[in-house]
Amino acid sequence: MVLGTVLLSLASLYVLYIVIFSAVKDGIDKSEVGKLLKAKYGVHAEKNPISDDEIEKVLEDEFKN
Repeated sequence: MVLGTVLLSLASLYVLYIVIFSAVKDGIDKSEVGKLLKAKYGVHAEKNPISDDEIEKVLEDEFKN
């Protein structure tokens, strides 16, 4: 009985977190300040991950020189 109550409480808090997070993120994106910041600084694109092989190749080239 107690375990069910604890699990239900945790699930409720998680759902509440998701709802608040989505609302705040959506609110910032649609607000005038959010639009102004995007216009001034631009939207940062996600960085492309660099593979370990590419890093090793660059380091080997630097050590050869």
